[in-house]
Amino acid sequence: MSFAVAIVGRPNVGKSTLFNRLVGQKIAIVDDQPGVTRDRRRHDARLYDLKFEVIDTAGLEEGAAETMSGRMRIQTLTAVEEADMVLFLVDAKWGLTSDDKTFADILRRANKPVVLVANKSESKNSDAGYYEAFRLGLGEPVPISAEHGEGMTDLRQAIVEAVGEDVAYAEGGKTFEARVNVTVHDDEFEDDETEPEYDDSKPMQIAIVGRPNAGKSTLINQMVQEERLLTGPEAGITRDSISVDWEWEGRKIRLFDTAGMRRKARVQEKLEKMSVGDGLRAIRFAEVVVIVFDATIPFEKQDLQIVDLIAREGRAPVIAFNKWDLIENRQEVLADLREKTTRLLPQIRGLRAVPISGQTGAGLDILMKEIVATHKTWNKRIPTAKLNRWLEMVIAHHPPPAVRGRRLKLKYMTQAKTRPPGFVISCTRPDAVPESYQRYMVNALREDFDMPGVPIRMMLRGGDNPFAHKAKRKN
Repeated sequence: MSFAVAIVGRPNVGKSTLFNRLVGQKIAIVDDQPGVTRDRRRHDARLYDLKFEVIDTAGLEEGAAETMSGRMRIQTLTAVEEADMVLFLVDAKWGLTSDDKTFADILRRANKPVVLVANKSESKNSDAGYYEAFRLGLGEPVPISAEHGEGMTDLRQAIVEAVGEDVAYAEGGKTFEARVNVTVHDDEFEDDETEPEYDDSKPMQIAIVGRPNAGKSTLINQMVQEERLLTGPEAGITRDSISVDWEWEGRKIRLFDTAGMRRKARVQEKLEKMSVGDGLRAIRFAEVVVIVFDATIPFEKQDLQIVDLIAREGRAPVIAFNKWDLIENRQEVLADLREKTTRLLPQIRGLRAVPISGQTGAGLDILMKEIVATHKTWNKRIPTAKLNRWLEMVIAHHPPPAVRGRRLKLKYMTQAKTRPPGFVISCTRPDAVPESYQRYMVNALREDFDMPGVPIRMMLRGGDNPFAHKAKRKN
């Protein structure tokens, strides 16, 4: 994009609402409670004919650098430094506060073009707050309503005047955007003997999930080698699902940080429900999902439920045992973790698990290699001819059982889709095939074609009976 715009202001003035308006989607979590946004979030935006990148920020609050408020303020100031211009939002309904005046002083020292925006101007009592905004000395405020979309034409004109027409209409390079098809349709396959090669140059989307305080944001900061996300000892810091663009060994990657997922019974507050819902959307749009376990207290019930959720969604899972730097007797603990992974997560045999330290960066290279290997398996496609030779061998070694005295016949097999691998078997009486035999087929398929650690879908389909209508007539 040609330029970047940061939206700043004190808490609860409507920054995230304006962000969603400019992006054209409800991406940022919005609530009446102040201080919902904590991390800075970047996304492509459009305002009529203007295309730019917009940055949502946390509200400016006073506090020491080591406190939550202080760390949020550092994230906001970083966004101001990264931006080409700033939209400074004030609340026209409630008027100016001391925080607004403090923010105005900070922006003057930043030496960036600033557009003063008087939000919530649709209110009947907004005139007083609008005129009061002139006292900040940042020029004429632009009255808008981010919630209702009023005043967007004036805002567009103010942005053009602030950055200049040469910047506003410059042709910028395209930003990285990985596309993920959440709904996968059946493809047509050729009956050949070659497996398509894996393209390791394509962008990849990775979601980082786990229980609160497992170290998800710290892990991403260590990956990108900057304090991109807000971290700290407090549990539940992350609320929005924040995307971070990164490059690993020449490959473009988009990382998604998500809010910690507690047990459903404990999630009572509206804001936490929205945060968890945002995290679930990130999982559905991701390709690989890294489940961060706290190695000091691994395999809690919620950890297992998160892995099961990812398997049901059909994503490619990888476990990261974080905080490995706090573990003593590492060989003994590692053997125990591997045994529990196999025993407690039998639905995904061969699930890859890597001990890491998000604090020191130990094990991150191994983690990324396992992520790529899992992604490769998740995209794997097997030729139809090879599948049917395998099917004949499996049936000869272990034929399906007879049901009610009649043999089940497995006739034909093909791969219907990838991401995750999905297979269709044409057979007689598909409803009668026992689940135990279906599990045997999946496990044999996983082992013989080297597909560990990803969900495998198998569907049984019966052939059309040309004499079925005659049988109905006799009845």
